[in-house]
Amino acid sequence: MAQIDHLSMHEAKNTARAVVHIGYDGRVHKTFKGPQARERYENEVRVLDFLQKHGCAFVPQIIDKEDDGLYLVTSNCGKLVDHVSDEKKKRIFTELEQYGVRHDDAEVRNITYNTQLGRFCVIDFEFATILEPGYPPSPKMQSNPNRDEWKA
Repeated sequence: MAQIDHLSMHEAKNTARAVVHIGYDGRVHKTFKGPQARERYENEVRVLDFLQKHGCAFVPQIIDKEDDGLYLVTSNCGKLVDHVSDEKKKRIFTELEQYGVRHDDAEVRNITYNTQLGRFCVIDFEFATILEPGYPPSPKMQSNPNRDEWKA
């Protein structure tokens, strides 16, 4: 994996669960941290691999990953949207289910708009569920007020 140069990236998000940078090339660099970091990382990689194999074009594509560092590099799916109607949100996440995945955090914060594709896209699959039999369950979203347990 290439050396991470944080000076050439813009920090897009820094929460209890992840730090996300956007590289000068537009790629999304996500480092998982906090509660259930390993489980969430493994689930996101598993779900994105599954969606890629099933030809889903409106989700990030994995470019690189570092399992030990819980570090994932994906394609960029556009800009976050501020608002979509409840009906449109439902249609977007229902379309995802046609590819065999339920998002399980089906909120506007996980929808982007990609001008190159001319469509809405879905991001952040750390809590998503693959609906086909034989796949492990997704991690359950947990609220953990004890910040000492957030350390990766």
